[in-house]
Amino acid sequence: MIILVINCGSSSIKYQLLDMKNEEVYDLMAKGLVEKIGLPDANITHKPTGREPVNIQVSIPDHQVGMKLVLDTLVNPEYGVLKNFDDIEAVGHRIVQGADFFSGSAIVDEDVLRKIEICCDFAPLHNPAHLLGIRAVSQVLPSVPQVVTFDTAFHQTMQPYAYMYALPWEYYEKYRIRRYGAHGTSHEYVSRRGAKLAGIDINNSRIITCHLGNGSSITAIKDGKCVDTTMGFTPLEGMIMGTRCGNIDASIVPYLMKKENLSPDEMTAVLNKKSGFLGLSGRSSDLRDMNAAALEGDVKAKIVLKKLTYDTIKNVGGFISELNGVDLIVFTAGIGENNARLRRRICENLSYLGVRIDEEANINAAKTGETIISAPDSSVKVAMIPTNEELVIARDTMRLASELED
Repeated sequence: MIILVINCGSSSIKYQLLDMKNEEVYDLMAKGLVEKIGLPDANITHKPTGREPVNIQVSIPDHQVGMKLVLDTLVNPEYGVLKNFDDIEAVGHRIVQGADFFSGSAIVDEDVLRKIEICCDFAPLHNPAHLLGIRAVSQVLPSVPQVVTFDTAFHQTMQPYAYMYALPWEYYEKYRIRRYGAHGTSHEYVSRRGAKLAGIDINNSRIITCHLGNGSSITAIKDGKCVDTTMGFTPLEGMIMGTRCGNIDASIVPYLMKKENLSPDEMTAVLNKKSGFLGLSGRSSDLRDMNAAALEGDVKAKIVLKKLTYDTIKNVGGFISELNGVDLIVFTAGIGENNARLRRRICENLSYLGVRIDEEANINAAKTGETIISAPDSSVKVAMIPTNEELVIARDTMRLASELED
């Protein structure tokens, strides 16, 4: 089954085209990125497998035009990979926020669209863009089934004591205020791949997954199911991130609003777009820039690096207590996959558990791909697994679209 996987951002469209033979056997036919939708320098970068990438700068006023561009690119006689649109059998979409409406993927219908729209309040930068992507596909491929996969779905197995805030209960009933988590598709994928690589039975396991990137979250997984995660009502909660502050004293918010005369929207921008690595360092939201600045002796950059390490250690340690031990720790995402020093420093603080790192495996992990980075005598397995959210979406899309045909 040929499946197009779409991830719409507020001004971008990421895509992958996969030929799914079954859940384990597939071919990546092409992938690409439409950037700067609505801006003068909008462009698409298209990468057909086994051929040179193509970059085209073109006017892309909205997501509908962007989706048409993606589809036209896939069937282009020169650099496309399909003969015509009819070759696409299903489309899968990543959706950031599904609240407690969804505990798994779903076929798109009017009720699903309505619930995604309700969740726009919880993910105002993401869900509206996802809806634009779904509607754009409906315009161009009206008869093709569409499936939505939610970042929040994997975390729906959390118990009320883990997902409820100690606020008046009426706010949960009226406004659905509770912890939802994020990155669930990534946490699910790397936990299962990590367990397989480590020779651990996922249904009898204690796993902690560390999705560390510009946005970061850590998840505790018991017997394949999420029991806790660091992100909350929105992806702001948890640890320090590229531009997000993570956990702070809630009283700081009204205090700063009064002192700086900030509106709610302006305060939201401070917390989500002006804090984290960027706010603390005053330099950049990219950890690679922090590493370079720290080597030059920049004190603030050093604090950023130490805080990221500290936040990760603290959350991993807390989840070890919650799980009553741990069998496997997995690192993934941009920072988790590429920063060997950070992985080593985190694991050094877990030496009390008997965690031992294989230095050579850890240093070469980014080149090796998914690999065990713990030493043979380590009491806990540690792995680096590159995340593949698109594959999870493609699998769910194939399964649900196939059920429609039965």
